[in-house]
Amino acid sequence: MSQLLRVMNFNVSQDGVAAGEHQSLENPFGLDGAERLFSWAGATASWPMRTEPGGSRGLDDYFTRDYSHGIGAEIMGRNKFGPQRGPWQDHDWQGWWGDEPPFRTPVFVMTHHERPSITLSDTTFHFVGGDPLAVLERAREAARGMDVRLGGGVTTVREFLDADLVDTLHVAVAPVEFGTGLRLWDSSDELLDRFHREVVPSASGVVHHLFWRR
Repeated sequence: MSQLLRVMNFNVSQDGVAAGEHQSLENPFGLDGAERLFSWAGATASWPMRTEPGGSRGLDDYFTRDYSHGIGAEIMGRNKFGPQRGPWQDHDWQGWWGDEPPFRTPVFVMTHHERPSITLSDTTFHFVGGDPLAVLERAREAARGMDVRLGGGVTTVREFLDADLVDTLHVAVAPVEFGTGLRLWDSSDELLDRFHREVVPSASGVVHHLFWRR
């Protein structure tokens, strides 16, 4: 089977908003109340940053547990790495993922301003230019036969969707609305010309939208 490009556990509001337009170090999502988008995952037993025992089981926990399964590399936009814009002003600052990023794979950060790769624990960030297909080819080579996860942000996911490179998507729609911000879609129906869709509600109030290529 060929390597898949997968969007996994991507969070949006009921009106399709995934991020605000003014991200900052203090507000990575650029949205007031952004934690409401992904609180479903943080409540699960398999949440990797959980510091206390407990947490929910069931459907939400399945998606949280499956997040890293079969993934050999990640692609993300520069905004997901950190809030700096334009030429890199500070090479000492190494993103907002801390000393032990959760990816544990090669990560390809798409940027118009390349810089040397950095390794933090068992994650290496590569800062790469090029169009989506060129970046995907590099990520697939690094993944060594495993799938590639497209991590976001929303602008990057839209770019790969527009290039018709995404094979599967899992989008978690939270029971909130923001009104303004960067949208993945106006309606999930927009993807039905290229994807099958299954919609599965969870007891947490989140509705999981699963898409796979036709």
